[in-house]
Amino acid sequence: MKSVLVTGCSSGIGLCIALGLQKKGYRVFPTARTNEDIKKLQDLGFEPLVLDLSSSSSIKAAVFKLYEKTSNIYALINNGAYGQAGALEDISREALEKQFQSNVFGWHELTNLVLPKMRICDQGRIIYISSVLGFVALPLRGSYVASKFAIEGLVGTLRLELSNTNIKFCVIQPGPIESKFRQNAFKAFKENVDASNSQYTKQYQSMIERLQSGKNVKFTLPPEAVLKSAIHALESKSPKNYYRVTFPTKLFAMLGNILPSKWMDFILNRS
Repeated sequence: MKSVLVTGCSSGIGLCIALGLQKKGYRVFPTARTNEDIKKLQDLGFEPLVLDLSSSSSIKAAVFKLYEKTSNIYALINNGAYGQAGALEDISREALEKQFQSNVFGWHELTNLVLPKMRICDQGRIIYISSVLGFVALPLRGSYVASKFAIEGLVGTLRLELSNTNIKFCVIQPGPIESKFRQNAFKAFKENVDASNSQYTKQYQSMIERLQSGKNVKFTLPPEAVLKSAIHALESKSPKNYYRVTFPTKLFAMLGNILPSKWMDFILNRS
């Protein structure tokens, strides 16, 4: 039975992946931050681990407990992240650092902690749940965009540096997916952005309505769409480097290859 560590499993994509892999016979170690979510995962039959990706000590403790339970880990699925909404002019250094602590530095540290055992076994899969915003930028999402661009740079480099091993690195780039992402993004926005004293007050009004509406935007897919790509990345003898999920992701990837950058800016500024 192959063991898989999946981060960010309290809900949404992470929980869906954990449940889907559990059904396929994998030994899944899902992570969450709160005791409430850990209890929920235990009730679902998992062996969950407490993990806060913004804390180095939490990451090290989780990996230590993981290797108390299993001598080897076949795959790591880096999923746990959040989106800091707001115009970059309104994002403080502290808020940006917090975004990178969870979305980039935590993933990097966790990856480096599982790689040594994968090297010993000369096999493994490390899968990164990125985003369409890992290769295109959109207004009022700059912190999250920057974190996903950074992740994709890290993955591309790791893939080259470990090309002489049987450890494979894959990136999944979802567009809109049913999850609590917008709810969490709005929470981070309220905590870190002074919207009333911003040059973007008007733009924030429509953004807040969208984040609070609870309605799915056009082309939203269920998290099972990401699960399908994750399974292929885990089980294929020749996994893809990139898995593009949802119509917007595929459309923007295509347009980015054929349109001049100024045309792309025009389109993205109205998306």
